[in-house]
Amino acid sequence: MTQVAPRDFAFLVVINLIWGLNLVASKLGVAHFPPVLFTALRFTLLGALVLPFLRWHPGRMQRLLIAALFSGGLCFALLFIGLERVAHASSVSIASQLGVPFTTLLSVLFLGEQVHWRRWLGIGLAFTGVAIIGFEPGAHSDRIGLALVVASALIGAVGIIVVKGLSTSLKPLELQAWFAWTGIPVLYFLTFWLEDGQAAALASATARDWASVAFTAVGASLIAHTGYYYLVRRYPVTSLSPLTLLSPVFGVAFSVWLLGDPVTLRVVAGGLVTLSGVLIIVLRERQIADTGT
Repeated sequence: MTQVAPRDFAFLVVINLIWGLNLVASKLGVAHFPPVLFTALRFTLLGALVLPFLRWHPGRMQRLLIAALFSGGLCFALLFIGLERVAHASSVSIASQLGVPFTTLLSVLFLGEQVHWRRWLGIGLAFTGVAIIGFEPGAHSDRIGLALVVASALIGAVGIIVVKGLSTSLKPLELQAWFAWTGIPVLYFLTFWLEDGQAAALASATARDWASVAFTAVGASLIAHTGYYYLVRRYPVTSLSPLTLLSPVFGVAFSVWLLGDPVTLRVVAGGLVTLSGVLIIVLRERQIADTGT
């Protein structure tokens, strides 16, 4: 196993901290802006910042554009629509971790990867935990929202499968540039097709509303996501993945602290089951990477 240097370890903790705060910023943002418009605004700001890094890659553009669309615009649009419908952001933080088991399942289906009982156990636990949270008594909108978050995790996992083997040959800011500019036209089309009230939301937006857009674009995407891609270029993903479980922990903590989300037994139990399953998957994948068995 590759040992993560202390400075990079601290950077990864900061990245997870930003991702946790991003959940709060996004929840505040979709409380004012229609969720797809919010996603489009985020990608527009990000796209403007990373435009100089946009590079054409002959022979690889079809794969890159598909990966960017799935892991970028479509994934985040579903996530923010779900977040807007769910009353408590803490459950979204946990459900979004299903990207890990989805990626494993898609690797079995499309890449021929062999999965044995430990990872099957982890996959089962991850989905069971989210099911526990989903069955919590509440509004019908909450269950629909959670289902959209799960769909977002699946769409994002498809993008990861497509981009596997491609990201190592692209600079992190190049990836962000293509994620943004692939998503921008799709997102504006979807918001004008599916949503209304965009003009009123833009006209009445306060400094806090615009700050939520800025934090998701600059903090979460430009700093945290780019920083994570940078670390992936330096270390095996299996060395970094266990530490990314700090993200939902921070997300739940900030949701309780800053948004006043209640700490229910069902959410705690579901969260522990889900994160235990994800941890089993990433630790087993790290063992395979280290030993080849």
